[in-house]
Amino acid sequence: MRTRSPFLNHIAEFMLTKQYSLRTVDTYLKWISSYIHFHDKRHPASMGDNEVVQYLDYLVLKCNVSPKTQATALNALSFLYKQIIKQDLCPNLTFVRSKRQSKLPIVMTPEEVKRLMSFLSKRYYLISGLMYGSGLRVMEAVQLRVQDIDFDYKCIRIWNGKGNKHRVVTLATELIPLLRNQIAQADEYLKLDSQNEHYAGVWMPNALARKYPNANKSIAWQYLFPSYKLSADPETGEIRRHHFHQTGVRKAVKEAAKKAQITKPITPHTFRHSFATHLLQSGADIRTVQAQLGHSDVKTTQIYTHVLQQGANGVVSPLSKIF
Repeated sequence: MRTRSPFLNHIAEFMLTKQYSLRTVDTYLKWISSYIHFHDKRHPASMGDNEVVQYLDYLVLKCNVSPKTQATALNALSFLYKQIIKQDLCPNLTFVRSKRQSKLPIVMTPEEVKRLMSFLSKRYYLISGLMYGSGLRVMEAVQLRVQDIDFDYKCIRIWNGKGNKHRVVTLATELIPLLRNQIAQADEYLKLDSQNEHYAGVWMPNALARKYPNANKSIAWQYLFPSYKLSADPETGEIRRHHFHQTGVRKAVKEAAKKAQITKPITPHTFRHSFATHLLQSGADIRTVQAQLGHSDVKTTQIYTHVLQQGANGVVSPLSKIF
């Protein structure tokens, strides 16, 4: 069990009953805890708009956080006051907004993608293939359940992605044999685990666990990329088989990029950037790419058009005219 204050435990339990993902719970608790410590551990109920503004100013002026990070902190505090304290923050808070410029995404060429993936083991090859072939975030890939793969319609269903949104994305037919093998492996793990009297089944959201009490031991609900070993649920202490950890994916991708002699700074998210850029490059409509990525605002997707407009795809260098 995690060591938290009773107040933070109360927030975590409330969020879990509302079906927030564990990652969102951890993120919000991190910012709420930071806010409380910044104000010398005063209870949030004794504070309000002024203290929130002071904290948001501090994040920019002292910590130099990005606009995205500052927005996440504000979302966490807005949730805290609206849902827990039952006191809405002013909708027009006047705080110093981060002006740190967003970086253009790093994108691999198709040849670099192919070369990098050739240095990955079978498991990491499939995860990377899903990130590049379907534009998945690393957490979306490792959290996939067996039933999320639709072989008939060649698509993948993403549940509760970033922003708690659902979407349907394309599935590359070339990955189907590997996916069927991966499902067979997950099924073997399930058969093995079912013989363990302490096995509590795969983790499921509270509402679904109540509605389908036996689903946690069905193959449909198992993680597509199960961990190699059983472990204790950090929330309940029950024995479960969690999904593969994203840290392993990051290490494998970084090592493969090094072996492939790619000098660009490569992370698993680079596959998603490359997916979007290559789709647009092949003539896909930006609204289609927006839907595949799950962006709420097309302006977020337009960052990839900026990548395509760089260099030879945009302004022609004057040096080219004298040769």
